[in-house]
Amino acid sequence: MAGDAWISETAPYLAPRKPGQSDAWTDEAALRGRRGGQRLLQAGETDAPEDIRNALRLSAGERVVVRRRLILLDEQPVELADSYYPVAIAGGTPLAEPRKVPGGAVTLLEELGYTGAEVVEDVSAALATAEESQYLGLPEGSAVLRLLRLTSTADGTPMEASLMTMPAGRHLTYRIGKRDA
Repeated sequence: MAGDAWISETAPYLAPRKPGQSDAWTDEAALRGRRGGQRLLQAGETDAPEDIRNALRLSAGERVVVRRRLILLDEQPVELADSYYPVAIAGGTPLAEPRKVPGGAVTLLEELGYTGAEVVEDVSAALATAEESQYLGLPEGSAVLRLLRLTSTADGTPMEASLMTMPAGRHLTYRIGKRDA
């Protein structure tokens, strides 16, 4: 996807899925005649990185549940996506297990009583870590874009912090609302 002008809408990624419905990334790629997929690399409790701990308003030492996925387009890696949840929300749920979550995280969170009402996204650039370079197939010293998405409930409770890391050649365009056809 590097170098492609790919306009993506955030809303489908925040909406619960209906039974039997594919995930938002699979749908988005299919609309472009491509094949979207993902590989689960890690799931379970871990210590929260400082930026994630701050975003989720957790105390030092509070753990999180992480789901790390390698996002694929036509079988090629295009993004690392790490989703973090407070243990108070996701501990002991399928989010903490190394398997596919039927309907996806957003659907399960809604079933648990957590519905996203506000999303804040922050984009930054950095040099890829060795691990990011390895997963994304980038040469050492490559730049990456990092998008940190914080989703909170209507009462302001942070419920998910997702860190998406992608090659810097990616073009990000955000659209809020629908355009008339």
